[in-house]
Formats: sequence, C-alpha cells, structure tokens
Amino acid sequence: MRLSRRTASLSLAVALVVTLAYEAVPRTHDDAPPARVPHARPEAGPFGAACRIRVTGSEVTAYCHNPYPETDRVSLHVECVRWWDIDTDSASVAAGPAQTVRLKGRCWKEVGGAWISHRRGS
Repeated sequence: MRLSRRTASLSLAVALVVTLAYEAVPRTHDDAPPARVPHARPEAGPFGAACRIRVTGSEVTAYCHNPYPETDRVSLHVECVRWWDIDTDSASVAAGPAQTVRLKGRCWKEVGGAWISHRRGS
C-alpha cells in the first residue's frame, strides 16, 4: 500500500511541476491577437449596380441599373453545362450614375450558371 501512495504522490508532483512550468513560459507574438489593420482605401459609400439575369435556352441577358453616384464596371460571366462548351466572360461595361446597361452571353447548349462581377471604375 505504501508503494502506491508514493507513486500517486510522485505523479501529482510531476503534474504540478509541468503545469507551473507551462504557465511560467513567456508568451510569444504568435499568441497575441491579430492587430487591426485599417483598410488601405476607405469605402466611399454605397456602391454596386442592381442586376437581373435572365436565361432563355442557351442565351443569357443581364440588365444592370446603377442608382449610385459612382461608376460601376460590370461584367457578365457565363458557365456552360457541357465540358466542351466554352465558358465566357464579357468585357467590363461602365454603368454610370442612374444608368442601365445590358450584357449578353451564350452557350452552344445548356447554361449552367451566370453571374455578374462589379468593379469600381470610371
């Protein structure tokens, strides 16, 4: 019985030393929370044209209306279902303030998806 008490005491002592040694280790910069970095360019305010996309068969038509005072350069991206059908990305079109633009794209067969990308610009 005496041997098991020594073993238990020794195990408790080792655990206490390891715990205290861990707490005594100084923290490194890796443990610090990440610093907040301000945006390189503050956002000027609301931005982005509202776009509607219509798929009819293999053709895609998008209408984008920009209600904001800053120009939005919009591009239409069309992804086709068939592996041999070429996906397309349109050139960007400037949608000025209070202006509506139309973008068109197509696939040879079925359209898998279509979306619009926005970019600030003149």
